[in-house]
Amino acid sequence: MNTKNLVLMSLLLAVGAVLYIIIPGFNGGMKPDFMLTMMFIGILLFPDVKSVFLLGITTGVISGLFSTFPGGFVPNVLDKSITAFIFFGLVLLLNKHANKLSVAVLLTCVGTVVSGTIFLSTAIFVFGAGMVFKELFVLVVLPAIVINAIAFFVIYPIIGKIIKRSKFSTAITA
Repeated sequence: MNTKNLVLMSLLLAVGAVLYIIIPGFNGGMKPDFMLTMMFIGILLFPDVKSVFLLGITTGVISGLFSTFPGGFVPNVLDKSITAFIFFGLVLLLNKHANKLSVAVLLTCVGTVVSGTIFLSTAIFVFGAGMVFKELFVLVVLPAIVINAIAFFVIYPIIGKIIKRSKFSTAITA
């Protein structure tokens, strides 16, 4: 694994963490997860197992630390780790089409649905009783899908242009 690639992945996650922290919550303090958007960008840039594993675990831990969801650490770590590999599988399945903006935005929407479903299922299973999956999905996950898709649509081309001008070796420059 290249040190420059590790630095870029770290920067992506740092930007995601800052966005997560400064964006105000809605629907009782719930926030869209910009860490997830940056993880997806990282996976698209570095589609290999080591990078996906590192991005998934790191994103889960950082998201869990900053989570406003009661007891959100464990669900975040599980959710991001699993979602990273599902997203990676979809990227491999779509091969060269995955880096096209329209396909990548669609993958981000699918990834956000997967992430939200895993997160809520884990949170309800572990902490339970009073939470209703359907309500939380509609109030939190559906708006997060839209917000993550818009954020990805804006951020991904910017990062792509920066990457192409630099000497990073990524899936975009290959």
